[in-house]
Amino acid sequence: MHRRPWGVFLAIGALAVLLASGHVLQEHSPAVKNAPVSRRIIALTFDDGPDPLTTPALLKALAAKNVPATFFLLGQNAARHPDLVRAVAAGGHELASHGHRHRFPNKLPLYELFADLTQAEEAIAVAGERPTLYRPPGGGYNDAMVDALARRGYTTVLWSVDPRDWERRGAAQIAVTVVSRASPGAIVLLHEGECAANTPEAVGMIVDRLRAEGYEFVTVGELLRHRETIK
Repeated sequence: MHRRPWGVFLAIGALAVLLASGHVLQEHSPAVKNAPVSRRIIALTFDDGPDPLTTPALLKALAAKNVPATFFLLGQNAARHPDLVRAVAAGGHELASHGHRHRFPNKLPLYELFADLTQAEEAIAVAGERPTLYRPPGGGYNDAMVDALARRGYTTVLWSVDPRDWERRGAAQIAVTVVSRASPGAIVLLHEGECAANTPEAVGMIVDRLRAEGYEFVTVGELLRHRETIK
């Protein structure tokens, strides 16, 4: 009679625990900070809107340059300004979620995170789209949260360029920071709201300078599609 080594039984036991927890052989879904691409493409993103002051100005600036962008909307602001949500979508821009309230999701139990996410979905869906991209407020995340969001159909998106425009910086300073840190596949973090009142002006400067360097502007969704096909 052959005896199985204890290591086998321990391995089987560990496998059973992993199966019960739902984590066995599951590919990790990392948060996205940029995209590995060979082309000079870059994505502009805007957090915390829609906002009655800055959203119309941003839409005007983007339309003037024929640039698509990704708007990570707060559900509570979308609920207050559904007309602006529709205007963002009508401008050819990508609607994404920043949650309903500006709460750090990595400090919430998953049921609270998903409740917040559902509220945001309902508010953003006035434009006919259910978002599939999510940016955690404050950039707070953990691997378990990202995996849970992936199972719900969301890609967690962070950023690789942050000019800290929410610190009320001038348009020229914002633009210089973005241009100096730009790279192929970068995701640029910008904001809406009173604290980012100079951002719409900065957008025009950013676009002109990066286009002069050969960059093309795309949405985050398009950026990720290029990432999937790059050899």
